[in-house]
Amino acid sequence: MNPSDRGSRIYQSARRLAVPLLRIEASILIGLALYLASASTFKTVSHPGALGGEIAFAILGAIGLFFCSISYTRGTSWGRSPAVLANLIAIGVSYFMFGSHLYLVAIPLLLLAAATLTAALLGYRPDPA
Repeated sequence: MNPSDRGSRIYQSARRLAVPLLRIEASILIGLALYLASASTFKTVSHPGALGGEIAFAILGAIGLFFCSISYTRGTSWGRSPAVLANLIAIGVSYFMFGSHLYLVAIPLLLLAAATLTAALLGYRPDPA
């Protein structure tokens, strides 16, 4: 097996894996925004501005991750950096969840973010000049 063939196979696999992982993350953020919006209708909100900000950032993050998945689908480079940054942030969030003993959320978040980060890093290869 030629080393360049192996590298090409890894790149193709990672790129194909990055697309659904980014879309899963986007779906989770949309679900979080819907949950926060619906929870605010049934409970009294003490800081509505903060809740609105969380909902807005969840929606914007979901849109951004979805567009990053489109970048990986097309094989372009503009979605790599935001995808890597978003997943590095998610790993940091899971670290703080571990500190709060929220293992039921922290472990799946860490696993999803690590898998997506790896796929995002390996799923892009610059065009040879």
